[in-house]
Parts: sequence; structure tokens; C-alpha cells
Amino acid sequence: MSVDLERRERIAILTLNRPDALNALSVEMLDDLDGHLNSLENDPEIRALVLTGAGERAFTAGADINHMREATPLEARQYARRGHAVTNRLENFPKPVIAAVNGYALGGGCELALACDIRLASEKAQFGLPEVNIGILPGWGGTQRMARATSPGFAKELIFTGRRVTADEARATGLANHVYPHDELMDRAVALAEEIATKPPWAIAAAKEVVNLALEGDLQGHLARELDAFALAFTTEDQREGMAAFFEKRTPEFRGR
Repeated sequence: MSVDLERRERIAILTLNRPDALNALSVEMLDDLDGHLNSLENDPEIRALVLTGAGERAFTAGADINHMREATPLEARQYARRGHAVTNRLENFPKPVIAAVNGYALGGGCELALACDIRLASEKAQFGLPEVNIGILPGWGGTQRMARATSPGFAKELIFTGRRVTADEARATGLANHVYPHDELMDRAVALAEEIATKPPWAIAAAKEVVNLALEGDLQGHLARELDAFALAFTTEDQREGMAAFFEKRTPEFRGR
């Protein structure tokens, strides 16, 4: 399994476990995560979840670029749909989900964290949506959830430049709730989950659902537009150039084609 599950009384800890690949989100990992969510949703003993990454370097460095490199637009759309399915599942999961961001949360990894209810960051954490650097754009909800978590201007800056955000900047902009020393992060996340787990489950579930409504607007319409844009990026020469340059460890030369 590429996602580990640990149960601690009323909380569950899900760990993305591909540290040799910076916990890059393969299709298999998305399937494993979805499978665990299926079992935990119907487990009355579990009241809250913590999601984190294995190793010292990454929460998850994002979607598996190797999987996307030769994708057709239709294949890219299907991959993005898979990412949407998991991030939507986290956002609408009836139990609170806390992201313990212990390192890189980039691309799809940042989008996964954005879908969680609360984001706690290690002082070593870095957030970003760098898809533009490989010729595409965020495709797992990042265009919508980053703007909603921070502001449209800040979201555009990150998406247009592809730059990374430190843990302190993430906290200052609303991207992270709190920042903790690296060695304290999991203890803090578990303590918060345990506190939430002491509250009435129905009230928490209802509160989560209603708070989410405050941000809904035309989310599904916007996500559909994001899917189209993500898929269309795979018709461009810049997408092929960006991903080729990534593997060849060189600076890409984007030509606007």
C-alpha cells in the first residue's frame, strides 16, 4: 500500500508513503487514499483524520509528472478527474481532515492540502502551484481553492509565477492555520484531532457542510472550466517542452505555442 493507515483511538492518521519519490501522487496512491476514506467514512469509532507525508522532505511533491508526460488531452482530463474525485472527497468528507504539511506541498500536493479542513505546517514546509513551469496549470482544484483560501490576487501570483511559499508566508496569507517546529508538527496535529474528536460527530459534520456552503458559489462550474483548461494544455508545444525539460534537468524554453 502506498498510503499507510494508523488508528489512535478516535483518530486516524493517513500517511502518503513514497518518500523515495517525495510522495508523488501516483494513480495507485490516489486509489489507496480513496479506499481508506471509504472505510473510515463508515467507521463510527473514527472522529477525525490527519493526513501527512512519509519522510523528512515532503508532504507530497505533487502529481506524478512521469504519468502525465505523454498524456493525450483526453488522458490528461481523466487524470485530472481522478484528482478532482479525491480532493472533492476530502473537502466533503463528513469527518474533519487535518493536513500536517511536513515539507513540500507542491502542485497536486498543495491542492490535496487545500482540500483539507485545517492545514498545519512544519517550519520546513513549502507550498506552491508550479504547474506553469512545466507548461500546464493546476488541474486538481487549485485555481479555485487557492483563491478561496487566500485571495484571488495571491492565487494568481502563485499560479502565474510558479513560485514557492514559505510556511510563515502561508500562515500570513491564510494558506496555513499554524506553523510549528518540525519535530512538534505531528504531535500538534494529533492533539488538535483528538480535541475535535471529543466534540459531537453530527454537529461537527453538519458544521463542516455548512461552512463549506459559504465558499461554494459556482464551484462545480469553475472546476469544469479548470478541467477543460487543464486538458487543453496538453495540446500545446509548451507542455511537451516543459515536461521534457523537467526530465532533462534544464531550463525550459516556452514559445507560446
